[in-house]
Amino acid sequence: MSQPILPSSRVGGGDNPAPWSRRGMLHASSTGFGWLAFSALAKQVGLRAAWEPHFPPKARTVIFLFMDGGVSHVDSFDPKPSLDKYAGQPYPADKNRKWQKSPWKFARHGQSGVWVSELFPHIASCADDIAVVRSIKADLPIHSTGVLFLHTGNNLAGRPSLGSWMSYGLGSENQNLPGYVVLSFGHVPVGGMETFGSGFLPATHEATILRAEGPPIENIVPSGRGGTQKVKLGFLRDLDGAFSARLGGNEAVDSAIRNQELAARMQSLVPDVLDESRESRATRELYGLDDKDSVTRLYARQCLRARRLAESGVRFIQVNCPYGLSNGTWDQHGGLKAGHEKNARQTERAIAGLIKDLKQRGMLESTLLVWSGEFGRTPHAPGPDGRDHHSTCFSMFFAGGGVKGGTTYGTSDEFGMYPAENPCDMHDMHATILHLAGLHHEQLTFRHSGRDFRLTDVHGKVLKGLLL
Repeated sequence: MSQPILPSSRVGGGDNPAPWSRRGMLHASSTGFGWLAFSALAKQVGLRAAWEPHFPPKARTVIFLFMDGGVSHVDSFDPKPSLDKYAGQPYPADKNRKWQKSPWKFARHGQSGVWVSELFPHIASCADDIAVVRSIKADLPIHSTGVLFLHTGNNLAGRPSLGSWMSYGLGSENQNLPGYVVLSFGHVPVGGMETFGSGFLPATHEATILRAEGPPIENIVPSGRGGTQKVKLGFLRDLDGAFSARLGGNEAVDSAIRNQELAARMQSLVPDVLDESRESRATRELYGLDDKDSVTRLYARQCLRARRLAESGVRFIQVNCPYGLSNGTWDQHGGLKAGHEKNARQTERAIAGLIKDLKQRGMLESTLLVWSGEFGRTPHAPGPDGRDHHSTCFSMFFAGGGVKGGTTYGTSDEFGMYPAENPCDMHDMHATILHLAGLHHEQLTFRHSGRDFRLTDVHGKVLKGLLL
């Protein structure tokens, strides 16, 4: 029998491979066998060599609080005295529109003196923990493209979401939980399911969606007793594995197999992770879990679950707005005062509770919170109680995870129309989030259709003025 031939072995630098003895091959490959064993173990615990951070991360977990519809920046974190002064006067570019002052008062809060509207009294109590960005800009004032741009860095569907890039770049710290979870209220944003999709990344990096009401996910309770389910899963794995082998290895099929195996492991852990009955009365009060408003209670539940998932090692957690339950997003072209007050009442107490809960548990410094909508709202309007879409300048805030609390970054002009200092866009925001998670946005790439793609495309800068 001929000896095994290694393609990399050469004689005298020539092109003819030389046979190796069995002893020589084992000696030269001993370390390789160790790495093969490690690879098998790593696969079990959800690790990959490519999933190492590029540098030490500040944030172990990202929690994205998505304010669907677009919160008015001039009514929340960016006070504009000029709107009070010129209220009711024509907007120069369109005489049919008039400058609109804010119906809410602003005040400085905390030792840092961050400006917050009376619309957000609970978040105002966290002023020293948040970093407000007042000069963020989107691309188009259209909900569908705005939502996609916020989540994927692109106006077109089919690109991986921020959470999928995080999962691809870092994996999950817990083999029984996915790396990317969306806490939903059953509503699909106008950007479609691509908003949470993995795009051209392997399907294992797509979001797992957990509902607020009823079973958080279908079939979370095992269907069989004892070893019945184990036998079923083994049979299904063998069938899928044989199918993948006939295809010569297929990423879509292999991803489906991994997702099924993860789903089975989730059955043993998810019910326990999401069990809010173990929380103290003080914690329930902090989030508003017993509020008389059912929507407020459900949003509080999802924020609490975000904390519990962060404790359990999930990398990226998104909490959606309770649209579908509260009959509207922040998109108030009319009825601004009543609409924004309702949306704020149903969400901001739980958000402040999440910040405070993370802080008192010593988790805030390793958990990055991001609060943002897809754009802001116009400082002018055709009527007295509404604002339209405004993408050229708006506000968002960060908290924890290596960000300087009590900070205001960037400014807008006197009316809140355009950035005046330190303008930044979605790519800058994405680059900053990845940086805090230990990932260099220019190095986190995936080869697809003959080119290397990244979340920030050819753009993006880290907002270093926000960092500790």
